[in-house]
Amino acid sequence: MSAVEEEMMVLNKLGMHLRPAQQFVQTVLKFKCDVYLQKENQRVNAKSIMGLLTLAASQGARLLVTCDGEDAEDAMAAVRDLILSGFGEEM
Repeated sequence: MSAVEEEMMVLNKLGMHLRPAQQFVQTVLKFKCDVYLQKENQRVNAKSIMGLLTLAASQGARLLVTCDGEDAEDAMAAVRDLILSGFGEEM
């Protein structure tokens, strides 16, 4: 069990506001692994909606996603799909 990391960019126009943050948390809570998001020097637990909102990740923000645990690869794939879809919002 090793950690996987990938840098991703926020694509949707409104960034990581409440609705995308809720979607993100609902997605990562399905996995046993730990999931973290880092923007610049701020790292938060991605299973915490308040943590995600404190990142204030606007469109174009680069986020380092870290998944660590037994299902880390699956969690990373789900996170990647969600972010690349723009959380289903206008991009």
